[in-house]
Amino acid sequence: MRADPELLRDLIATTPGIATRPGRGRPEAAIRAAEAVTGPLPHSYRWWLAAYGEGSLRGRPIATVDPVPDLGEPGLTEGWSGGDRLWFHEDDDHERYGFALDLAADGEWPVVVHSPFTGEEQPFADSFAGFLTVWTALAAGLKEGPNPAVARLWRATPGVRLPDGGTLYGPHTLRARNDAREVPSCAPHWVLVGEDGGGAGLFMRRHGRDRSSLYRLPPGRLRGDIADHGELLGEDLFDWLDRLTEPGPPPPTGRSSARPVRSPG
Repeated sequence: MRADPELLRDLIATTPGIATRPGRGRPEAAIRAAEAVTGPLPHSYRWWLAAYGEGSLRGRPIATVDPVPDLGEPGLTEGWSGGDRLWFHEDDDHERYGFALDLAADGEWPVVVHSPFTGEEQPFADSFAGFLTVWTALAAGLKEGPNPAVARLWRATPGVRLPDGGTLYGPHTLRARNDAREVPSCAPHWVLVGEDGGGAGLFMRRHGRDRSSLYRLPPGRLRGDIADHGELLGEDLFDWLDRLTEPGPPPPTGRSSARPVRSPG
């Protein structure tokens, strides 16, 4: 799943700890020069380079191409002589994050994290956009996500735009929307994961066996179990999303069918 650039821009602009510098987007020639060394760069990282060029997470820089001298920016290809890992960020704990070049899929490279203490490597996200999203979720105290389905979504994208302005939330908006509807106190076993274009909430279970089904509940005060009062849209969030863009009658959203998500770039 490709990240929507508008949602990605919103996450970058509103997340404490993600810092960018206006007007530092890298030209196409600089990006291509790096690709002459590494091979094709992943879509969402390429988009980041063109839109922002450089940035940092809690003051720790994200590697860029054509770095500006004397600013301490790491160059993406500095010290890289091939191999199947291209490292682009190191945090305060000296954990390194890099692209897994041997696992590329659909124009994206998964991101892995390497621990200097254990020497082990773990999957972190499905793309650079997912890396920023998961980092935001962890920084906000949301773990990787409120349930496994949303965590899987955030590994690729900071939310999804749905019909008529509806949205599946990213970690930069989820907590505020849940607090506004008093979900933690009125429905503590549930999480508001989005809304349709008419303001109806899209809910999933936070606890229990079934944490993949999606329910729609019209605006209003929450009461009882959402499964008893809401409309079941689908038993699997990702199957439901896939069917939104398939030919033929779309699954219900409360309004109309989804528009395809555009990839960054």
